[in-house]
Amino acid sequence: MTRTQKQAEHTGDSSEKQHGRGAGSAVQSVDRARVSVLEILARVGEAGVTEIAEELDVHKSTAFRLLGVLENRGLVAQAKDRGKYYLGAAVLRLAGAAAVRLDISQEGVPVCRELADELGETVNVAVLDDDAAVNIMQARGTASVTAQNWLGRRTPLHATSSGKVLLAHMPPTLREGLLARALPRFTERTITGTSVLRAELEAVVEQGYGVTIEELELGLAAVAAPIRAHDGKVIGAISVSGPVYRLNSDRLPELAKRTVAAGAELSRRMGYGF
Repeated sequence: MTRTQKQAEHTGDSSEKQHGRGAGSAVQSVDRARVSVLEILARVGEAGVTEIAEELDVHKSTAFRLLGVLENRGLVAQAKDRGKYYLGAAVLRLAGAAAVRLDISQEGVPVCRELADELGETVNVAVLDDDAAVNIMQARGTASVTAQNWLGRRTPLHATSSGKVLLAHMPPTLREGLLARALPRFTERTITGTSVLRAELEAVVEQGYGVTIEELELGLAAVAAPIRAHDGKVIGAISVSGPVYRLNSDRLPELAKRTVAAGAELSRRMGYGF
């Protein structure tokens, strides 16, 4: 495309915007261009502004602006000595998180299915999603015909068994940052005091599992255990949930034992202990 064609195209875009069109498509075009930059760097490893501009068939100033936005977000980084750009840590972090979720989902299917069949209750696997726990897979037992669908749901860390497990095993600075925020109350049993919650999180680490009884919803109880990666880092939690009349104080110890065993098996499948 010649510079004249580009100018004509730009003029056409401006005309569309003046007639109420083009605003959405312009944003989409910019987003596509940013994605294209990432695809180029993924393919070639590193590239300069001129190379990227030529690949995208845009002016160097446009390529520079695209790279600037991506660099500010940590998606690309620049080798100062060579002026070349390469994929940044944010991309690697996102890719790693996606891979972890995919691996847990794949490896967790037989573990969760067996546990749900054995206990008759709903079994979920959750991972940390910023300041919440998100359920990435679920298996339902025969007794849980009326159980909620928790798949894809983000739940508060301080009021769920999986959340407590994830919170308890966070780096201290990150955990304290979250605890410094106001903790919302969902029921009369929700723990909103940081000192009480800290003590409970210490117990979670010591006993190897977390429990919630009507802290998120009335009538709901759950127990969760950690899932570890090959390096021992807690990357998720497996939980069993159901109504309090079935997950009562008499049954919870056995449920906790089975949940911890399932967490250990899923951790083994993720490479922990080898």
